[in-house]
Parts: sequence; C-alpha cells; structure tokens
Amino acid sequence: MKFVRFEKEDQISYGLLHENNEITKLEGTPFTTYSLTKETFKRESVKLLSPCVYTKALCIGLNYRDHAVEFGLPIPKTPMVFMKPPTASLNPQEEIVKPAMCQRLDYEGEMAIVIKKKAHNIKEEDVQDYILGYTCANDVTARDLQPHDGQWTVAKGFDTFCPFGPYISDEVDPNNLKISSILDGKVMQESNTSNLIFSPSFLVSYLSQVMTLNPGDIILTGTPSGISGMKKGATIEITIEGLGTLTNTIAR
Repeated sequence: MKFVRFEKEDQISYGLLHENNEITKLEGTPFTTYSLTKETFKRESVKLLSPCVYTKALCIGLNYRDHAVEFGLPIPKTPMVFMKPPTASLNPQEEIVKPAMCQRLDYEGEMAIVIKKKAHNIKEEDVQDYILGYTCANDVTARDLQPHDGQWTVAKGFDTFCPFGPYISDEVDPNNLKISSILDGKVMQESNTSNLIFSPSFLVSYLSQVMTLNPGDIILTGTPSGISGMKKGATIEITIEGLGTLTNTIAR
C-alpha cells in the first residue's frame, strides 16, 4: 500500500494512493486503525503533505561506503547517529530556505524508514512488525557549518532541512532499491540501498535499544557519494525505486 497525507479544502487527512493516481481518503490513520471512505480525489487536486508527522527524525551519517570514501573518513563500526527536530520537516514541492549564516547548502538523497508503532528494545528479527513502510527524504545540510567531530545538530537542524515524501510504501524491498539525486536536471547521486553499511532492520533494532521510537518517527538511512551545493532557485529531485520522487526548490 502507498499511504499519503494530504490537504483538501483546509482539511488534513490520510489516504491510499492508487496506481491510477487517485487517492482514497481514510477514516483514521495508518498508525492507529483506519477504514476506507467512499471519498476519492485526483492526486493533482489535493496538496500532498509530508506523509507523516514525526516526533524525531533519526539520521545515520556515513552509511554508504562510497560516501565515507568521498569524505576521506574510515568506515564506521557502529552507526553515526544525529537528529533533526520536527521543525525541520518540509512538504514535497515546498521551498528549502537557505539560512543567512550558511555559505554552502547541500542535498543528501536518502531512503527513510517510517515507524508504525511504539518500538523499544526490538530484536532485529521482529523489526518488520514495527515498520509502516519507506519513503524518500533529503537530509539538507549547511555543509560549511558541519564540523568533523560528528556534532551536526546545527548544520542539519534548520527549519525546512528535512523534506520527505511523497508517500510511504510497504511494497518495496528496502535492501535493493535504486536511489538518485538530480539537481536542475543533472544526475548527481546514483547508487543502490544494497550498498548500505548498516541495514534498515539493523538500524531500527539498534536505535530502539537507545530510545523509544514513536509512531510516525522516521529514520534517514544515509546518503551515497555525489553531494554538492545547491544555489537559490535550484530544483532538487530525490528518486528511489518504488518510492517515487521527492521534489523541492531552493527559495530565492
């Protein structure tokens, strides 16, 4: 299934996205209980929002081998974890705002895991019961403000620095998905989630042993090599096989 969150006539709802690009409105949410209503809308007739509301976005640094090599850093032996606040969340198609103190604004295309229900101390073999699905995300980064010691909250935590969407899908194998980032029509990143150092199931289990994961929380699984800066007015598209394309522009 493909879950969306959308706004129609000032009302925010969850829905199921079908192959014909129609959305069936849900009564309830994918994180509690829901039923299908008889209301359907064309995708282009609604405003797609970020597909869930998180209490925390947990992010994994240096989780593609080629990205670690790109920065001249050793392959991590345990996940390098940082967080983005809820205020960083951004809807598909909306504008990323470059902060005044930032000199270089980078994209980082990533696959995100969406947590379905409260998870604490989960064994890796039980992880699938706690995952709603997967979506595209962009770990936007003020690169010049990112220190090498791993304390990345400032560089990663600005408002609008966590676009994700357009939908959540449970129909994909997260361990083998093509991923790319396209900046103003030029392919900049191109890889496959099979190149992740730490697998999605491992990350959910590991992080659940550190802190309780809440319904709607997201885990950004890392970015491949090929990052670069974005200028004002640029368009960045994150495309993941089976998960669609997340498109945002940089505010002028």
